[in-house]
Order: sequence, then C-alpha cells, then structure tokens
Amino acid sequence: MLEAILLVGGQGTRLRPVTVNTPKPMVRAAGVPFLAHQIARAAAAGVTHIVMATCYLAEVFEPYFGDGSDFGVSLEYVVEEEPLGTGGAIRNAARRLTGGPDSSVLVFNGDILTGLDIAGLVDAHRAAEPDVTLHLVQVDDPRAFGLVPTDSEGRVLAFTEKPQTPEEIITDQINAGCYVFKRSVIDSIPDDRPVSVERETFPGLLAAGAVLHGVTENTYWLDLGKPESFVRASADLVRGVVASPAVPGPRGESLVLPGARVAPDAKLSGGTVVGAGASVGAGAVVTGSIVLDGAVIEPDAQVTASLIGDGATVGARTVVDAAVVGDGALVGADNELRAGARVWCRAELPPKALRFSPDS
Repeated sequence: MLEAILLVGGQGTRLRPVTVNTPKPMVRAAGVPFLAHQIARAAAAGVTHIVMATCYLAEVFEPYFGDGSDFGVSLEYVVEEEPLGTGGAIRNAARRLTGGPDSSVLVFNGDILTGLDIAGLVDAHRAAEPDVTLHLVQVDDPRAFGLVPTDSEGRVLAFTEKPQTPEEIITDQINAGCYVFKRSVIDSIPDDRPVSVERETFPGLLAAGAVLHGVTENTYWLDLGKPESFVRASADLVRGVVASPAVPGPRGESLVLPGARVAPDAKLSGGTVVGAGASVGAGAVVTGSIVLDGAVIEPDAQVTASLIGDGATVGARTVVDAAVVGDGALVGADNELRAGARVWCRAELPPKALRFSPDS
C-alpha cells in the first residue's frame, strides 16, 4: 500500500481570470480537470490512498472525484480554513494517513505536469532509506525556482530558494515539487501555524542532521502557474508528448469532446481541445489552444496558444494570440488580443475595439 498527499490549496492568482470560478487544479487540460491527470498517473504508479489538501474553493473537488473509486484509488479531503503553506498543508493532511512512522508517503503538487517515474522515485526512497527523497530536475535558468545541490551519491547539501545573485546559482538542479517522506518526518512538522516545506522544513531537517536524498530525473516537467504554461501542458497531453491515462481520446493534433461542433473547413492543430458543447465556425483556425465547454469561436477567427473560458465568445475575424478570455466573456468581431492580454469573466469587448497596427 502506498499513500499520498496531493497539495491543491493554492489560489492560482497568476492564472486569473481562469481561476476566478475554478481552482487551478480543476481547470480542464486535455479535456478533463488537470487534477484527473495527476490522480490517474499516481494510481498507475501504485498509489492506493490519496489525501487531498484543499483550501481555495475547496467545495468543488469532492463532487467531481468522489471517493476516488472511478480512478482506482481511495480519496479523502482535508480543508484548510486558513492557508497553512506547503509544510502546514502536508502536516494537516497527514491526520488522514493510515501508515506507521516508517511508512513511505508520496507528496506532490496539483499544478505540475511531469513525466516522472513515480514508482521509481518511491523505489529509490525505499532503497536508500533517507528521511526525505526529492525529485530534482535540471533547468537552463533556475532563478525562479529552489536550488538543490547534491553530492556524488545524491545526498542533498543545501537549499536556496529563488536565488537573486549569480553567486547564489551554485547548481542547475531545482526542487521539482514531488517528494517521498518518511511518515515520522511529516509528524514532526508544526501543526499550529503556516509552514513552508521549502523554506523551513527542508533546511531545518538538514541543519538537524537528517538525510535528504535527491533523485535527478530529467523528464518532462512543467510548472502550470502561468496561462501560457497551462495551455502548453494541455497541448502536450493531447499530442502525447507526455502521457496520461486520463486523456479522454486518442492522441493527435486535436481533441474534440462529445457535443462540440466544428465546421468542416475549420482547422484545429497543435494539440487544441474543443470542449463539450463548444463550437468552432467556418474558416476559423485554432492552434495549440484550450476552448472550454460551451465557448463559441465564430467564423474566420484565429486563436493561437490561448485559453477560451466556459461559455465565452470570440467574434468573427478576431485574432486571439497568447491570451486568456474569461468565462462568459464576449469579444466582438474584428478585434486583436495578443501577448498576454486577458479579458475578465463576463466582460464585453465591442467589435473593432482593439486593433494592432503592423508596426506595434
């Protein structure tokens, strides 16, 4: 039996307006809530019991996932009344675990897509018997992440959160957000206040002489904190760049869910998803994008690397490129949204309100 804690309490502020009505892990990627991919991959790796640590919009998780039986796992839910940080969330959720002090507990984040061999990480932890094992990946620019240097045998030497100077960048290995804890270590985390596992728990364990082991596996890894990353993750799942048992259809250039309507001469490519009840009009071109349920892409519109919210409308001949259109928003005909533009939920943009000149 392998137990896990799944951290899904964040507010997803960088993804707004997508996360105004939906917590980030429940936003649909490749046709299902992103969390479905996480749970399906964990189940495939042998996880049998998952405790979900929730906070923001906590009430939406259980109605979708229930007891987890549809995913082959047993699911429980723990709600934080106030945000407790990553360490506090882990400690709070641990009261639902059933294993003893020496049992292995997988801990992973609900906003990271990875091709990590989860079973291999657990096996490495059980073989080395450290207090904590961390999944590490190497990145070209580690400044936005937590650095984790290791020795030749994989023992963690230090933690540096988001280095600010060149002198602080002593490795390209970063904390990839997936861990295996010895249960007794989780029980040592304070339970009466917010705790950061990255800034407090891990450095504190090192200072106390605990053994932390790093496993560097340079597989697919993507932090879904920003809209462009979330859209890319969905496209990569649809195209099969990274595998997930939860994708509801064959891998390919597009995924059209039941009830969607796509005009015969519309073009879908790049891992585009068209949600249930959505429609794509004649001559429209949609590339590498997420079109959520009930959204409307009108004739001759062009949508690229963008997220179109539930029930939103993109008007005829409008160009949406690397942008987000919130739930229920109406973008009128002959507009241009580019380079990170965001239209708030239920906002209305009149026809020809926003255009870019060739020199802009």
